[in-house]
Amino acid sequence: MLAHKLTIATRESRLALWQAEHVKTLLEQQGHTVALLGMTTRGDQILDRSLSKVGGKGLFVKELEMALEAGQADLAVHSLKDVPMELPEGFSLVCVMEREDPRDAWVSSRYASLADLPQGSVVGTSSLRRMALLRALRPDLKIEGLRGNLDTRLKKLDDGMYDGIVLAAAGLKRLGLAQRIRATFEPEQMLPAAGQGALGIEVRTDRADLVEMLQVLLHVPTWRAVSAERAVSRVMGGSCSMPLAAYATVQGDRLNIRATWGDPEGALPLVHAQAHGAAPDAPSATLLGEQVARELQVKVRLQTGQGS
Repeated sequence: MLAHKLTIATRESRLALWQAEHVKTLLEQQGHTVALLGMTTRGDQILDRSLSKVGGKGLFVKELEMALEAGQADLAVHSLKDVPMELPEGFSLVCVMEREDPRDAWVSSRYASLADLPQGSVVGTSSLRRMALLRALRPDLKIEGLRGNLDTRLKKLDDGMYDGIVLAAAGLKRLGLAQRIRATFEPEQMLPAAGQGALGIEVRTDRADLVEMLQVLLHVPTWRAVSAERAVSRVMGGSCSMPLAAYATVQGDRLNIRATWGDPEGALPLVHAQAHGAAPDAPSATLLGEQVARELQVKVRLQTGQGS
């Protein structure tokens, strides 16, 4: 395969730069020359409002896509859970890499677990999914918004603004901060977001040369799992404005996919759906995810009084 001279578009947070550097190193090992183009996105700039109120997770990728479109960069590296379910015309998600720990992590200076919190304690998260799941686990807690990059969130915790916060375990581990994790939530307690812990690579659809080149980084079991998860979110209209979790595990040619919808205010019980079946490739995994989404839609309509 011919060597390329490549530029990776990336956000400038410490975690995003780690992710881009990780991909850069792997591509350099394949003989390519790689540079980084650091960018600040709207999602990084707007910190005083929740993403669900200002345009969703697409705010983290739009500027990177503009760099791809203008030819300033060849590929963009994303945390997959930040990538919208529908990409703009002309862009493709062509590679998903092997997943890090997909679980949510409990981080606190004072309390070893969520169960140890006194009644009325303050927990920080701006994820509607985490809000709904936390309220189902501990309806007595006070859940407050928490925006900013990973280091900003940890500083707010250390400054005493929260009794504990919930973060993705993957980001903490990638930055060498695993020691900050007091406990991890098993999926049975807190189902992860679609794509959580996985890295995705986006390119312009017309860059067939890059699609072929990037296949060496593709992790097929992760690709199958996240295809099912993202199918659930896509059918449900999932975005950061919907309290939705979707998580799949792969066993050989078979896949198990679970999804949960919740009420972020905690007024309604959680709604669950799952399926298990043959899914040897991404298209079949997608179909299984769509099946779960349709089942979940029916249950949500009944739960919210919209069904017959």
